[in-house]
Amino acid sequence: MRHDMFAPRADPVATGSTGQRKWEHLRICTQNDVTFEKSSGFECYDLEHQALPERCLEEIDTSTTFLGKKFNLPFFIEAMTGGCPGTETINQNLARAAEEMGIGMGVGSQRAMLDDPSLAYTYQVRSVAPNILLLGNIGAAQLAGRHGKAIAGLIREIDADGIAVHLNAAQELCQPEGDKDWRNMIVHIKEVCTAVNGPIIAKETGCGIAGGIAATLESLGIDALDIAGAGGTSFTRVEHHRGASLAKAFFEWGIPTAASLKQCRCAIQIPIIASGGIRSGVDAAKALAMGASIVGFALPLLIPAMQSYQAVIDKLTQFASELKMAMLLAGAATIQGLSATRVVERACCYGPLMHRPTVS
Repeated sequence: MRHDMFAPRADPVATGSTGQRKWEHLRICTQNDVTFEKSSGFECYDLEHQALPERCLEEIDTSTTFLGKKFNLPFFIEAMTGGCPGTETINQNLARAAEEMGIGMGVGSQRAMLDDPSLAYTYQVRSVAPNILLLGNIGAAQLAGRHGKAIAGLIREIDADGIAVHLNAAQELCQPEGDKDWRNMIVHIKEVCTAVNGPIIAKETGCGIAGGIAATLESLGIDALDIAGAGGTSFTRVEHHRGASLAKAFFEWGIPTAASLKQCRCAIQIPIIASGGIRSGVDAAKALAMGASIVGFALPLLIPAMQSYQAVIDKLTQFASELKMAMLLAGAATIQGLSATRVVERACCYGPLMHRPTVS
């Protein structure tokens, strides 16, 4: 990791600004334990082992299509950062890796761009990733009072394919300067779905999405859902490290990713990104077998992205190798075949969840 990343800067971020918050979030996520104590829940499920898989590892096909784009792997680099000087390097490393691996990527919240359009460069990665599915990002709470044209402008300014509207009520409520008014979000999201020409994804930020909420979001016209369940990064913990004392009571708030995936897959027909505590290719295989279209990674890629784009590729290659091995052992030659494999639920699902895995 680059140890000078959080040293005093020649171009300091204004105190109390959105950019300062983003910088603090990065520092906290790399220097503190910010993950849930409870796990994502995937350890409670197994893919039925095929002792005679009748496959060759080289024949396993991990390609798929998501929102009209061809993916070489069913992986998505989740939104992480942007909006303050220095974060452009992280985003470009992530984007270069996504281009080389043939996967998709989302940028961090573009709220800072709404306040200061000159920060657009920190999100602009299309020059190094011309072919990937690229998604912009804005918080649902920031939609109030803004016309759909303004949101479309965020997409156009970074040459993205579409935008993710993130739902982070728990984080905002705990954040000292966060948005506390969450009325009329359904109306605002529907307006964006009507005004924006391109795919719209609704995504949580670590608390998961229940089946009923998923059905409501689908009815508004969104094109896909990113469940971002509990088990990965807890942004209430992140805000606690920023001094939010009330956040401590909400450290474990949220629906584990596996449980959220099961609920949402039964409730909606649109594609699902499973994210939140996906820490291996085996976790990814389970999520895909349980109904996800692709899986998302964030925290495991953050420190590599601070090092180089090759470090990101190395981490993704590890996950890809694990996924292919799991597919062979489950007897699945393709991602479509994996979705048809048998998933066995363990008894531990009815008791306390096992301890979360370690991020390496």
